[in-house]
Amino acid sequence: MNRFAAFVLFSLLATAAVLAQDGPDSVVKGSVPFAMRVLTTGLENPWELTWGPDDMLWVTERTAGRITRVDPADGSKTALITLEEVFAPGGQDGLLGLALDPGLLQGTGNDYVYAAYTYRDSARGPEPDVADPASPYRFLYTKIVRLSYDSQSARLNDPVELIAGLPASNDHNSGRLKLGPDGALYYTIGDGGKNQLGNWCIPIQAQRLPTQAELAAHDFVAYQGKSLRLNRDGSVPDDNPLLAGVRSHVFTYGHRNMQGIDFAPDGTLYASEQGPKTDDEVNILVPGGNYGWPHIAGFRDDKAYQYARWKDATTPCAQLKFSDIVIDPSVPVENETAWSAPFEAPLATLFTVPSDYNFSDPACNGIDFICWPTVAASSIAAYMPASGGIPGWDNSLLVTTLKRGSIYRLPLAADGHSLSGPIERYFQTEDRFRDTAFSPDMRTIYVATDSGGLAESLSGGTTTTMQHPGSILVFSYDSAATAAAEPAQASPVTGAPTGIIPAGAIPVSFTAEQASRGKMGYGAHCIACHGQNLIDVAHAPPLAGPYFARNWTGKTLAALYRKTHDTMPPSRPASLPEDQYLDILAYILQVNGLPAGDLALTRNAGQMDAVITPKSGGQP
Repeated sequence: MNRFAAFVLFSLLATAAVLAQDGPDSVVKGSVPFAMRVLTTGLENPWELTWGPDDMLWVTERTAGRITRVDPADGSKTALITLEEVFAPGGQDGLLGLALDPGLLQGTGNDYVYAAYTYRDSARGPEPDVADPASPYRFLYTKIVRLSYDSQSARLNDPVELIAGLPASNDHNSGRLKLGPDGALYYTIGDGGKNQLGNWCIPIQAQRLPTQAELAAHDFVAYQGKSLRLNRDGSVPDDNPLLAGVRSHVFTYGHRNMQGIDFAPDGTLYASEQGPKTDDEVNILVPGGNYGWPHIAGFRDDKAYQYARWKDATTPCAQLKFSDIVIDPSVPVENETAWSAPFEAPLATLFTVPSDYNFSDPACNGIDFICWPTVAASSIAAYMPASGGIPGWDNSLLVTTLKRGSIYRLPLAADGHSLSGPIERYFQTEDRFRDTAFSPDMRTIYVATDSGGLAESLSGGTTTTMQHPGSILVFSYDSAATAAAEPAQASPVTGAPTGIIPAGAIPVSFTAEQASRGKMGYGAHCIACHGQNLIDVAHAPPLAGPYFARNWTGKTLAALYRKTHDTMPPSRPASLPEDQYLDILAYILQVNGLPAGDLALTRNAGQMDAVITPKSGGQP
């Protein structure tokens, strides 16, 4: 290679690296015009969205345990099956991935549909990381089944279990299911949300590989933080990678929460993966590849991420308060460059930022994670139409996001292994985008949205009110339209409470014993979403601190009780005993600085009229 050619190659590689590591400010507003409409509403947390061979949209409804077919012409819905075994106690479990057999409705006799979901299995024994006997996650596992489709009755029937006992958790279940061009099933399992939030004292298993003894015993505990490759009968393919001397279902490892996978026409397998505070990743999955988690987030660059081993703290971990921002000095930390094992670097990150980045942006006013540079990538689609399609979008990856309510377009170079330009952002709404599907002409994009949660507000900061909850949105390319207006810029939100405390308001009353019981109930049912200290949240509003004070000061206990009872736990509201809701409320009030007394909190009308007056700013 001559010096000029070497210089050009170096320049191209350097440019690709810069593009891959650019921060959020490098994203540009997409300029291709689309018309938007709502196709259908009322879905119960749609999760997988797939265009079927019958020219219908096939959808899994995570919390309903239902597979539904939606007519793209008028939005009418047909329930194909409700899987009664599905159990969805939290925010990241239930009926997840869906894959349609290539023989479906082709006259081959293979009218099959594959689905993955979480379920309870007490006969298998408790999950090893769940010690609390009252936890709804104690016997939670994942299985993949094959269903048969009867086109005459428009029903799915005869579930056949392909594999069961796969790991499940209160967090980071991943759950994307795809059929590869090789005929194998590919499935993603997250790290279970270990080493953070409510699971801060449980070590991450993403680097641990299964043993031959575990495989023989159908013990899949080591499948956490992995992608799997299975034959369509659930068995291990003979050509799966040999890892540490064992051939298992494991295809790749070292993953955090890989909710998106998709195949390009040439067979390249792309993946989107959620990072911690930074570095959501877009990867290319290769057999046997190690993707670095938890030692590395994004690139091995020592930028804004250190691996903190909370379990190994010199202070007993249970005595510590988990924080994403400030790591307790007793917790050992590891820089990314300290881990020298080979790993597969990402194609791109969303987004890498310097170590001095401000992770406590006042715009989010207590819900810091919404303002972090991660976008909560929830799916990925290889947009590579054989012909036609949307002008200028050839050879792109489309990534949906939960925090940003958008689709990010990543333009690819000709080889599909690097970026060819800046990342573009499309379709910002106050929603959580979960998955996409495309019309056959590839000019219409269908987007499924979560039924609730937290998202970025169009006016800056955060919102818990979704514009289009549980819906399918339609974005149609329109050459005659004008691209949507630039979203409003984020502006700081003041933290002063807006509630007015009436003179002579009834004081709140609860007992210390009640709050103690409530802490246990909170740990069993709430901690995974609301965090250890009610402030460091992952999927739900803070229950303490400035956010809680701003939203609940001056309001009554009756209002807080109704909100808690009618919406929690998210997939089964109003399912806990009344006394447990009251106990948990007492704990929330105690954390917010209200003193315990001699009178227990009850549904007594006088007590429910008591006015909330936080005292401490929410430091437990």
